[in-house]
Amino acid sequence: MPEGLSPIEAGKQSHEHANEPHRHTEPTADRHSRTIQIAEALLLSLVTIAAAWSGYAAAVWGTQSRVQIAEAATLRNLATRADLSAISTRNFDASTFNAWFIAFTSDDPRDEALAERRFRPEFKLAFDAWLATDPFRNPNAPPGPTYMPQYKLADQTKAEALDRAAEAKSNAGTQAGQVGDNYIRITVFLAAVLFLVGISSTFKLHTIRYSLISVGAVLLILATVLLLRQPGIPS
Repeated sequence: MPEGLSPIEAGKQSHEHANEPHRHTEPTADRHSRTIQIAEALLLSLVTIAAAWSGYAAAVWGTQSRVQIAEAATLRNLATRADLSAISTRNFDASTFNAWFIAFTSDDPRDEALAERRFRPEFKLAFDAWLATDPFRNPNAPPGPTYMPQYKLADQTKAEALDRAAEAKSNAGTQAGQVGDNYIRITVFLAAVLFLVGISSTFKLHTIRYSLISVGAVLLILATVLLLRQPGIPS
C-alpha cells in the first residue's frame, strides 16, 4: 500500500485499476455492434424493396396469365361456333348438289336449273370449275365440287385462324404463369433473408450475428440474380 493512503483510498484505486481492461474493450464492442446494426439495416432495406417488387411482379404476371387463358377459351368458343357454321354450310352445299345430281341423272333440265339457282355464289364457282374437268368422262376428275381448290368456306378459314390465335394465347398464358411462379419462388428466398436478419438481432454473440447476416447476403445475391433473369412487368 502506498505511503500516506488510507485504506478507503487504496480500495478505490484498486477498483479503478481492475476496471481499466473493460474500459478498453467497450469501444471495440460498440464498434462491432454498430457495424452489425448497419449491415442488418442495409440488408433489411434492400430485401424489403426487392420483396415488394417481386411480389408485385408475381401478382401482375399471374393476372396476365389468367387473362390470356380466358381469352384463349373465348377464342376457342368462337372457333367452335365458326366450325359448326362451316359444317352447316357444307351440308347445305351437299344437299343442293345432290338435288342437281338427281335432276341431272333424271335428265330434267328444269330441275337442274332450279337446283343451280339454289347454289351459293362461292359453291357455284367451284361447281363450274368441276364441270370444266369433264367429270362424267374424265376418270381423273375430282369426285365433286367440294374437292375443288376453288371451294372455300369462309367460316372454316375463320375457325382455323381462331384456333391458331387461341393456341398462341394459351401458350402465352402458360408462359406468363411460369414467370409468375418464378417471382413467387424469388419472394420465398427474400422472405428467408428477412427471417435470418430478423432473428440475428436476438443473439448476443457477434459471430452468430455475422454468420446469419452473411447467409442472408448470399441469399439476397442469389435472389437478385434470379430477378435480373426474369422479364419485367408486362405492358
